[in-house]
Amino acid sequence: MQQDAKTIERVAVIGAGLMGAGIAAHCANAGLEVLLLDIVPDGASDRNQLASAAIAGMPKADPEMLMRRDFAKRITAGNLEDDLPSLAEVDWVVEAVVERLDIKTRVYQSIEEFLAPHALVSSNTSTIPRRLLLRDLSESFAARFVITHFFNPPRYMPLLEVVGGAEVYDGSLAAFCDFADRRLGKRVVVCTDSVGFIGNRIAVYFMQRAVNAAFDLGLTVEQVDAMLGRPVGMPKTGVFGLIDLVGLDLLPHVLDSFLAGLPEDDGLRGIIAHRELFETMIAEGYTGRKGKGGFYRLNRSDGKRLKEARDLRTGEYAPAERSAAFGSAALGKRGLRALLEHKDRGAQLVREVLVDTLAYAAGLVPEVSDSIDDVDAAMRVGFHWKRGPFEMIDQIGADWLVAQLEAGDRPVPAFLAHAAGDGFYRVEDGELHGLQPDGAHRVLARPAETTTVADLRRRGRPLARNASGSIWDFGDDILLVEFHSKLNSMDPQGMAMLAQSVEMVESGGARGIVIGNDGTHFCAGANIGLALLAANLGAFEESLEFVRQGQATYMALKNCRVPVVAAAAGMCVGGGCEVLLHCDAVQAHAESYIGLVEVGVGIVPAWGGCKELLGRLAARPDTPGGPMGAVMAAFETIGTAKVAKSAHQARTLGFLRPDDGITMNRARLLFDAKQRCLALADAGYTPPEPFSYVLPGPGGRCALDLAVRDLRLSGKVSPHDVVVTGVLARVLTGGDTDPTQTLTEAEVLELEVAAIDELMRQTPSLDRMEHMLETGKPLRN
Repeated sequence: MQQDAKTIERVAVIGAGLMGAGIAAHCANAGLEVLLLDIVPDGASDRNQLASAAIAGMPKADPEMLMRRDFAKRITAGNLEDDLPSLAEVDWVVEAVVERLDIKTRVYQSIEEFLAPHALVSSNTSTIPRRLLLRDLSESFAARFVITHFFNPPRYMPLLEVVGGAEVYDGSLAAFCDFADRRLGKRVVVCTDSVGFIGNRIAVYFMQRAVNAAFDLGLTVEQVDAMLGRPVGMPKTGVFGLIDLVGLDLLPHVLDSFLAGLPEDDGLRGIIAHRELFETMIAEGYTGRKGKGGFYRLNRSDGKRLKEARDLRTGEYAPAERSAAFGSAALGKRGLRALLEHKDRGAQLVREVLVDTLAYAAGLVPEVSDSIDDVDAAMRVGFHWKRGPFEMIDQIGADWLVAQLEAGDRPVPAFLAHAAGDGFYRVEDGELHGLQPDGAHRVLARPAETTTVADLRRRGRPLARNASGSIWDFGDDILLVEFHSKLNSMDPQGMAMLAQSVEMVESGGARGIVIGNDGTHFCAGANIGLALLAANLGAFEESLEFVRQGQATYMALKNCRVPVVAAAAGMCVGGGCEVLLHCDAVQAHAESYIGLVEVGVGIVPAWGGCKELLGRLAARPDTPGGPMGAVMAAFETIGTAKVAKSAHQARTLGFLRPDDGITMNRARLLFDAKQRCLALADAGYTPPEPFSYVLPGPGGRCALDLAVRDLRLSGKVSPHDVVVTGVLARVLTGGDTDPTQTLTEAEVLELEVAAIDELMRQTPSLDRMEHMLETGKPLRN
């Protein structure tokens, strides 16, 4: 069998539980046809009851499983008694039943005779080695069987651990990995057939070592989480918060599975302790977030929710400390070495846990993988560590880590000893090299389609740079504009980089512009701190100058003589959304969250957002006709601060055009955007024709105002919502225009400026801005 990734179009998922449903939903997100199967419950009138219920629950799931609700239509419910013959029509069968070897084996035995000759079969197991799953199965089944360990939730977690074997048909594993990369958007890590693979093997050790240290040092759960979270580049959940999230009831099963299969000399065996703590909590019903709580729980006090933490020694709960970090926590910003060498108990905790965990990870190569890049990726992508273990060792210094181990009379893994002096990673001739198990450094080869700004940075210097942005030579006569302010928010310096890129191409220097970055977010909107400062100082003219600068810059992008393509990912809101709206095309990562959210901070879109959305909606064939059709649609979207929760949803709201591209794998986004830009240039690009507007004027505004007043009377909007949406209605309806007149883009932009000028002078709007800066949440005043 030679499996071609392009031929995987039909998938069967066996098991309609949380993971099975999540995998089925994500396959539907990728455009695949899915058959979801489960058992027939005793006495069920609907034999597909379990699968049908899972599909019905997908559109209501939180977080959302589907990128668009109607994608559920791509999934068909079935059962493991009546629908096995349908497996002959699928290209990939993924089993996601309970983590029990006997049950999984029975599933494989029941399906084998129905499989298509070319079909691949995989197990979504997190702990059971492939060799055990295949113990009682045929050689022909083994030749088509791999492990595909998805992380939960499958839509949002990019890591996919894959385990094959020497007997798997030639090309099948590579083809499947390519499919999972391109179609499912996964960071595929190929692991050896070892217990726990990569991510869980290291994470379980880290968690157990941290629990032990908490007892040894007499620390609270809050103190441990405060130190083993953000200060070391890990999620703020820390250790005990992560255990609550995963579920305390799962850990004993995971540990038992590990102990049954780990080598006798594995370091985890020597540190497993305090199991009675978990057994007691589970018996009491404290299984984590899915139960009544775990190491943390939510209680009520004076009608308010109160977060409480468990005392590790007494089992009693008390209000959780809000500031439990030690003084050394702040040193994490200066690098791990500074934190590790501090003398307080918090630093001692970090030192004990990290030294042992990093040494353990180094000792796993090549047992779990011969690629340090894959090991680091597993922890970054699967567990949200800012750096993987080998990147952390390089930051600390391999020599320092070796010295710590020797000082404690602990063994130094041979692979770690190889890194002493040279480190695990180094850059030569602009290319990243990684240490191999044989002690040599070799180039970490990656497809050209996964080029990042970090690659450009290693290979040269930017063409231009300031504090908020840079312009890079992206190759093939394409410029890349990168934002690198906090959250990539837009400020005058970011605007300057956009304007300078246009000036460079207008002088004949390039064929196109791509706007994108390596960050989590494309652009989280305008830097409202600057706007608030100017307003508080009464510098309203300076604020309006910033508005006009933004309008001029974005219009320059729109009217540029070469194509401009945005590579959208993560948050693209407010001013970030307005960048997208002015580009000739957008290549969006599937997880792009796009919206005009200005009303939440007491203002309205003023960098052309109202102008562009109105024009796009008016041109859509599904928008109701007449002067009010596009106006009402834009008013609802902007006035309620709708944010698309995927690129697919962004198309339905008009933030993306039907022909804008969607990339499933974030690593391929910049390359895809560049290819789109080149295609536009090759097609003989000309700038778009400007919009013209026929708007309803005061009569239309009155209709919108009446609708908002009705909502106010029913308590659905706040007093200042009425004010802000009233100003928004004036912009969208064209101010005092006559419905028989045609407005230009410049005239609508002037309405946006007037709206900002009015709202920035109002105290409730400033209160909204200040509240957003302080809390990150909108104020409903």
